[in-house]
Amino acid sequence: MASAARDIVQRPKGPSRTVSSSLGSSSSPTATFHPTLPHSRRASPKQLKPFATEDIKILLLENVNQTGRDILARQGYQVEFFKTSLPEDQLIEKIRDVHVIGIRSKTKLTANVLQEAKSLIVIGCFCIGTNQVDLDYAAKHGIPVFNSPFSNSRSVAELVVGEIIGLARQLYDRSNEMHKGTWNKVSNKCWEIRGKVLGIIGYGHIGSQLSVLAESMGMQVIFYDVVNLMALGTARQVPVLTDLLRDADFVTCHVPELPETENMIGPREFEQMKNGSYLINASRGSVVDIPALIDAMRTGKLAGAALDVFPSEPAGNGDYFVNNLNSWAEGLRNLNNIILTPHIGGSTEEAQSAIGIEVAESLMRYVNEGATLGAVNFPEVNLRSLTLDEPNHVRVIYIHRNIPGVLRKVNAILGDHNVDKQVTDSRGEVAYLMADISNVNQSEIKDLFESLEALSCKFRD
Repeated sequence: MASAARDIVQRPKGPSRTVSSSLGSSSSPTATFHPTLPHSRRASPKQLKPFATEDIKILLLENVNQTGRDILARQGYQVEFFKTSLPEDQLIEKIRDVHVIGIRSKTKLTANVLQEAKSLIVIGCFCIGTNQVDLDYAAKHGIPVFNSPFSNSRSVAELVVGEIIGLARQLYDRSNEMHKGTWNKVSNKCWEIRGKVLGIIGYGHIGSQLSVLAESMGMQVIFYDVVNLMALGTARQVPVLTDLLRDADFVTCHVPELPETENMIGPREFEQMKNGSYLINASRGSVVDIPALIDAMRTGKLAGAALDVFPSEPAGNGDYFVNNLNSWAEGLRNLNNIILTPHIGGSTEEAQSAIGIEVAESLMRYVNEGATLGAVNFPEVNLRSLTLDEPNHVRVIYIHRNIPGVLRKVNAILGDHNVDKQVTDSRGEVAYLMADISNVNQSEIKDLFESLEALSCKFRD
């Protein structure tokens, strides 16, 4: 009878593919959750219902941190790991039979790729951004996407502090000269950062942490954001971007990649900045018009700049930052007092470990329980885990179109059973229902699945 439940779980399509049985030795990936935090941090949990975790296939790309890999492997899942991203043709071949995929920023999960992922139930982005995934396509095919929006905030903020000091003192030019054998001891146009004005564009998790660090070093902080936010310390929000550009000695960008932020800093904005000011971009490569930045550096409008992100970035390490990738690459590399780094803002051991834990546990909770808390493209729904103290239970997860009358139809199907717990939520066109039913025998599970599958409100290819 356990095999019947497994067949229900692993149906590749249809909103009810995760109907879960908790009868004895359940084979459902939504029936259990094995906490990974030390017992000292939480009470000892009840024993939860086992299921055939070895049936879950996971593909991890781009050198996902060992902490995340270990969490998933300890669950008993089949975990395949690659240090790099894969070309699209290889990615399509690999993704066809996996249930979970974990990526970082280089792998592009487009509609063209996702339409081949016939068994995929969830995506994990082991990074902040999710613009590398077609979130709308994923949502409409019942695939939630999880990320780690906060875990590397401190690492990025610390990098920016280092770059502010490095630019103010021309450290990187002096270091490069020394490596070439040139001794060039100068103080001209080298500054302390104490008393200087830092302008932060985007006062989110990174911007606000940077604000505290900069103020502790004696800087005055102003920030611009599209929403009104409470300032930390003595930082001050300015009403328009022009005010920030006019007053800041250092301007740093911490905004998401959106149509509104594309080329947010371009020729007009550079003209509005102070003569001899500095620009730092550790957000997204599309935010700064780089040819305009090059012009501003060459004319002396900017005294320095630091870029950690670029409009087009190589898929792997190597000698790829050339004009074939971005037509202005050589001109950018030849500028003085400019720091160029290969998207390493969050690349610290601490940040990558924290990201690995956060995303892996989100994936695990979804596979084991169906919990969608923290999903970026999906309704957020959660129920407590089923335990061995609750025999003959089944968890029903139903992903459907958010249209009138669906709940009435679903509850008509569930109405012949004892529904212990039920929760539902919607986000745009996607609705998500989770229900735990007691006193269900194995012969009824297939009937539940087929009845839900027959409803016209499910998402279809």
